[in-house]
Amino acid sequence: MTTYRAGTRPSRLLVVGFIVLALVIGGAVGVLITHGNHSAAPPGSSKQHLGASTSSSTVASTAPPLTISSISPAANALGVVASAAITVTFSSPVAKTSSLPSMTPTTPGSWQTNGASIIFTPTTPFMPLSEITLTVPGGPAGVSATNGGRLGQSVVERFLIENGSLLRLQQLLSVLNYSPLTWAPTAAPIAATDLSAQTAALYSPPAGAFAWLNRGWPARLSAMWQPGIDNVFTRGLVMSFQADHGLSPNGQVGPSLWSALIDALAANTVNTGGYNYALANKAAPEMLTIYHDGRVVLRSPANTGIAASPTPDGTFPVNTRLRRQIMRGTNPNGQHYADLVQYIAYFHGNDAVHYMDRADYGIPQSLGCIELPLTDAARAWPYLAYGTLVTVIN
Repeated sequence: MTTYRAGTRPSRLLVVGFIVLALVIGGAVGVLITHGNHSAAPPGSSKQHLGASTSSSTVASTAPPLTISSISPAANALGVVASAAITVTFSSPVAKTSSLPSMTPTTPGSWQTNGASIIFTPTTPFMPLSEITLTVPGGPAGVSATNGGRLGQSVVERFLIENGSLLRLQQLLSVLNYSPLTWAPTAAPIAATDLSAQTAALYSPPAGAFAWLNRGWPARLSAMWQPGIDNVFTRGLVMSFQADHGLSPNGQVGPSLWSALIDALAANTVNTGGYNYALANKAAPEMLTIYHDGRVVLRSPANTGIAASPTPDGTFPVNTRLRRQIMRGTNPNGQHYADLVQYIAYFHGNDAVHYMDRADYGIPQSLGCIELPLTDAARAWPYLAYGTLVTVIN
């Protein structure tokens, strides 16, 4: 039992008063804390809710990822128009400061963002038959949207540009002196160094006229010439140009050929070797005649293939040249041979024009080759360049 000294026992009213005073003071202290220290708001206050709703990092982290809706041209598309725009469309509008796609090989032009799309507009057409690799960057440094979303990972697609005009190919080979025909435009010529105009002309050739440079060519050669038509005549011209410009002389038309033609035109790098043509006649006595720039420079007796292994009729371009070689094979009687031959120009499979030591010439003796005496083979070899057409008749 608690006891109090006289005069010390608090009255009930006094106790209640102390309690009320403590509550008032405590409330005041609470108010002072709330308004005196903004970073120390009491739990549950509106201050805590406001801070969570205005955090920019929270918005960026919750933005939906950006995805690609479509790409034009489509992946692996063939024959794409050389001047067509390239469009990548996304799931959300793209930020103006976003990273941009890239391409190899490149062509002059510009990228622009337009809403949910990024568009490349070329100012110079792509080179014919170019395989374009389009890379759309993803990840932290990739394409970004206006809402902060990003493309998760890079996307790579490829497509192939259309081929150029065969007629324009023939025009350029004539201008560069690889053809026995000249070509002149009807209107003012395109400047040789105007890359954009020259590239556009690869797809849309200017009007003009071809003319034979010399009139001494045999009718068999002139009959092969067909403007705008792919045949052995044009393939021979292509092979000759390829051999002179560090390309494989295979007669195939590809992006490297078109680029080399444009470069040669701009640099005025023209052929100075003239045009050559060879005609082998299997009628007795067998002969090989070589023409250079429309005139006969060599007429030699020749040996062609025996009945068991004849030299095929037709026209074929020279595809391989060797100064000397040991030719090995098997005769029709089963005996093996290994013969040293010289001044070799292959034109059809294992068939070649070359020197072969024989007692006489002018009759069938070979296994398909065209054999010449040593002196005539040495004279013929410079004219039997890559792409030179060899016609075999009778």
